[in-house]
Amino acid sequence: MRGAVGCWLLAVGFLGGCGGDGRTVLTVYSPHGKDLLGYLETEFEKAHPAIDVQWVDMGSQEVLDRVRAEAANPQADVWFGAPAEAFDRAAKENLLQPYVPRWAAAVASEARHPQDMWYGTYLTPEVIGYNSEALSASEAPQDWDDVLDPKWKGKVLIRDPVASGTMRAIFGAIMLRSIARTGSEQAGYDWLRRLDENTREYVLNPTILYQKLGRQEGLVTLWDMPDIATLQQRTKIPVGYVIPASGTPLLVDAIAIVRGTDQRDAARMYYEFVTSPPVLLASARRFLRIPARNDLPADSLPGWIREATARIKPMPMDREVLARDLDRWMKYWDANIRNQSRRR
Repeated sequence: MRGAVGCWLLAVGFLGGCGGDGRTVLTVYSPHGKDLLGYLETEFEKAHPAIDVQWVDMGSQEVLDRVRAEAANPQADVWFGAPAEAFDRAAKENLLQPYVPRWAAAVASEARHPQDMWYGTYLTPEVIGYNSEALSASEAPQDWDDVLDPKWKGKVLIRDPVASGTMRAIFGAIMLRSIARTGSEQAGYDWLRRLDENTREYVLNPTILYQKLGRQEGLVTLWDMPDIATLQQRTKIPVGYVIPASGTPLLVDAIAIVRGTDQRDAARMYYEFVTSPPVLLASARRFLRIPARNDLPADSLPGWIREATARIKPMPMDREVLARDLDRWMKYWDANIRNQSRRR
């Protein structure tokens, strides 16, 4: 409910400053979904009752676009969640405020910005999801190239990549892999074109993706492991996932303070709260998030995280190349590949 109220207030331009009850309003833009955001809101407000957290849930790319459009008059105080590549682009555009958290030394160099514009919060592996009533784990595609098999024609559902940081990262990883193998972008575009041939629909948001996958309107998808694992544990939607055999993008999910915020102190308090060990461990246990901090005792983490971490082979992700070329790749895909197989 508060997230919905936050969206309405944002639309009419009244966010910021003090709320109607006199509390300081802290606005958070995030793609992390109502369950995690609502939990963090409740727990943070228990610890800081003078602050009213109002979050706006939207796709990662939508957050970047919104922060960019509002640069002259920022409406958000904290940006919580998106692949590091999106934060890198925001940093280059001077959209973020530097901040060094108390735990800065507890993340690897690749999980932080060199000028402290953002820091990693979670590690997010990308996987192949499938309807577990229609397919067994062995019948589902075992690797990225398997999804291109003609037997999956019309059975693949894809979250609209233009608005999704997760899908942009997967597409970016495929492009980087193709360039590494062939020295050319063309092989990557060809791969995405073959995926388009098998894709039944590019769906608007994750909720629709989950519903359609559960109804067997499609049998296979590409998505992030924590969200699919959460569906397995918390809903009746029959889903499973396969960790791709050849490797997977292991994304650094990050947090940053928006440049120009009037609530800098409250933003820092929220930043530190959601990345504190007790909250990270609660997020791991309740919402299946893999902490980016490396100072948490391994035996304090859920067993599934230890098991998955041992199985994952991270794909190379050149953030500098992605920051430079990913927008161009996505524009080419949108103009020249999306739905082309259905137009012929």
